[in-house]
Amino acid sequence: MDKELFRTIISENQEYIGSIPLVERPLDLEEYGNYVFVGVRQAGKSYLLYQRVQQLLAEGKLLEDIVYVNFDDERLQGMVAADFDLILQSYHSMYSGQPIFFFDEIQNVDGWANFARRLANLKYRVYVTGSNAKMLSRDIETVLGGRYLSVNVFPYSFSEYLTAVGVNLVGGWQYGRKANELQRHFRTYFEWGGFPELVNFREKRIWLNSLYNRIFFNDLIVRHKIKNEDALRLCVRRLAESVMQPCSLNRLSNLVKSTGVSCSPSTIMEYVRYLQESCLLISLDNYASKFTEKETVKKHYFVDNGLLHLFINNPDTLLLENICAITLYKKYGSGMYYFNRNIEVDFYVPDEGLAVQASYRMSDESTLEREIKALVALNSLYPLKKALIVTYEDEGMMERDGLKIEIVPVWKWVLLSLKQSRQ
Repeated sequence: MDKELFRTIISENQEYIGSIPLVERPLDLEEYGNYVFVGVRQAGKSYLLYQRVQQLLAEGKLLEDIVYVNFDDERLQGMVAADFDLILQSYHSMYSGQPIFFFDEIQNVDGWANFARRLANLKYRVYVTGSNAKMLSRDIETVLGGRYLSVNVFPYSFSEYLTAVGVNLVGGWQYGRKANELQRHFRTYFEWGGFPELVNFREKRIWLNSLYNRIFFNDLIVRHKIKNEDALRLCVRRLAESVMQPCSLNRLSNLVKSTGVSCSPSTIMEYVRYLQESCLLISLDNYASKFTEKETVKKHYFVDNGLLHLFINNPDTLLLENICAITLYKKYGSGMYYFNRNIEVDFYVPDEGLAVQASYRMSDESTLEREIKALVALNSLYPLKKALIVTYEDEGMMERDGLKIEIVPVWKWVLLSLKQSRQ
């Protein structure tokens, strides 16, 4: 690496980064904070960096104050930690100001965290993206020593998806023709998810397959030096098929073994951890479990409905529960659980007194009764402030044993929950 290369990269990126067309996403950052944006590949982390650049330019910063480096740039292959200082040297050989740094996929270079910490110590403002959640969160807490704030980046919410396809939420969006239009768009979002680039593709399954293969090989097989590729593939498929069920490590191991591929529970535990680290998987604990059970029996969801859809046939019921999990996880994170001890409740947020059941259709009387009984039983143990049954299109309100239960269609719920979280 040499300074001339970095001067070229700095100059090239300044020419285009301030004018990239964007779908603006909620981005509320501290003015003088340093940030790490973490999320699955293609979730839109780079575009949040671009958005932040454009915010700063609108506030009066100059293009020459901006240093954007994408470490996926093929010209930076083979870069080592000792080369980081060349970025500083190159900038100061061009300008005399105090730059603001934007580093994309910086985890590609080992030792990046020490450089990021040094920049923070020198009072530079720094924004960083990466795809490996565990590595970044660990470094934020240790090497970065509290100098950086972490922001989880997910694919588009339904509201953001609507903005991306040119649909505005106006007054009365819950009713009439506007509601019908939103439901048509929701069907596509429900089935194929919210990856920003996917919006413009007609062959959505092909695009999603390509993305999954990049995650599978680069973030899993290569990064973790996994030798038993077939076992990992089967593990992912079995996790997809088991989205609605608590899944023990032993059960996952047996499901994989049933196909003739040997895989121990300890190996399954490693695979699940790798999937979590790649930001592909969200895992929930059973609120009612003892500690040892919490570690070995969890419910697992995919970070985007489109990725889940790749692995399952007749997907509607699984996709409904998965999108509920994503929506709640964005809002409550590790504060949400499922509840399973003589009572089965899909999602429970104890700090909010919130319980949510996901049920695709409520036309079957026995299904409705099962969902209601579970919510009422949970309320008798832990009084609830709000109880919901999220369906695909059914809607209503009922009361049982003093507990009010709202039945709400998922397309409306994901929009309302977003609005409520911003109030």
